[in-house]
Amino acid sequence: MIGVVSKAMAARRASLELANVSTEAKNTALLKIASAISKNKRALLRANARDVGDAERLLKRGRLSRAFFHRLKLNDVKLRSIERMIESVAKLDDPIGRTFYAKELDRGLELYKVSCPLGVVGAIFEARPDVLPQISALCLKSGNAVILKGGKEAKRSNQALFKVIRDATEKAGIPRGWIQLIEARREVRELLGLDEYLDLLLPRGSKQFVKYIQENTRIPVLGHAEGVCHVYVDERADLNQALEVCYDAKVQYPAVCNAVETLLVHRAIASRFLPGIAERYHEAGVEIRGCERTRRILRGIKRATERDWRTEYLDLIISIKIVGGIEEAIEHINTYGSKHTDAIVTRNRKAALRFMTGVDSSSVMLNASTRFSDGYRYGLGAEVGISTGKVHARGPVGLEGLTTSKFYLLGGGHVVATYLGPSAKPFTHRPLPKRWSDILRGLEKT
Repeated sequence: MIGVVSKAMAARRASLELANVSTEAKNTALLKIASAISKNKRALLRANARDVGDAERLLKRGRLSRAFFHRLKLNDVKLRSIERMIESVAKLDDPIGRTFYAKELDRGLELYKVSCPLGVVGAIFEARPDVLPQISALCLKSGNAVILKGGKEAKRSNQALFKVIRDATEKAGIPRGWIQLIEARREVRELLGLDEYLDLLLPRGSKQFVKYIQENTRIPVLGHAEGVCHVYVDERADLNQALEVCYDAKVQYPAVCNAVETLLVHRAIASRFLPGIAERYHEAGVEIRGCERTRRILRGIKRATERDWRTEYLDLIISIKIVGGIEEAIEHINTYGSKHTDAIVTRNRKAALRFMTGVDSSSVMLNASTRFSDGYRYGLGAEVGISTGKVHARGPVGLEGLTTSKFYLLGGGHVVATYLGPSAKPFTHRPLPKRWSDILRGLEKT
């Protein structure tokens, strides 16, 4: 059995080759992955069915949450969605080799800042087998090797998807070893110590899980701990529009990080709006917990506690608070939110601007469901995760978040001494119209 260190070393070697693979070769490999998933659909669903069967027994014993269970399932629709996601990544512009700026330092001395891959990415995620092809596709397109660790509940699904992706890409000429899979929990601890081989870690899971990763490695970590998302219904909201947005944000798929957890409602429209949304929620099986003012309008609902304002339910539960105005809504979100995604429903442009600039979150919506906060929906092809931090990448992280940059300096025997001392030659620091791709074409011809 190949150890974690050996896999990390193989990934590092492959990453150096993959960084120079052409856009055409990467796109061809991605399309072969999508085709292979379609051809191997039955085998993938059989593997997933075994995982789901085991998980169902755990669910009945109360050892697995319903939200966790639903994330585990694959079906024809999900597999086709995975295929479309991979195909969409193939259609995206290559993020590698882009020129951020080109500058003449002096005649014959030219500087280029160019995008390049990070190197080796480690992705550690819980029981969502669709995450594996998402991250793999984005890493391949951005020229990064990847080491994958999925949750034990999806072990067979992950093994099957990994094999399909590895075989399809190696046949397409992608460097062998660019994609690796580890499975044991002890291997995660070992992986966290391999900062000489890994350049970035992408954890996806519970708050406790992400925190554990962040606190036990020297490798940079990109991700979010939780998604405590809000919708604020302003006094100038179109109430029919607000009903649809609030319903979709909670009910469409409650087990994900961009589903709304707390609804804030302006006191001026609370008595008109809350009965309608409560009826819609009741029909969908949503449990409502409310502040005291909400409970006076919606009789019989549970009382929301301080803990509810900080809770990511990932289930058909929502807390509701009536607020005095937009400033109270903003203060509540910035106090209790997780800087993930928050929305306002209003026809008042000043209120919209105040909310969108005042809420300190990675995505802020106007008259739209929080469920739009997603790499695929944002046109990023897919996402490796959502980052609520402010360093390197923020919000849904697609191809751009998996790149860094390097400087290329082209000279003709230039030395620093020329630009020092009493007779120092001045730098020109003149912008250049050329891009790095122009330079490469010139070098290839010589």
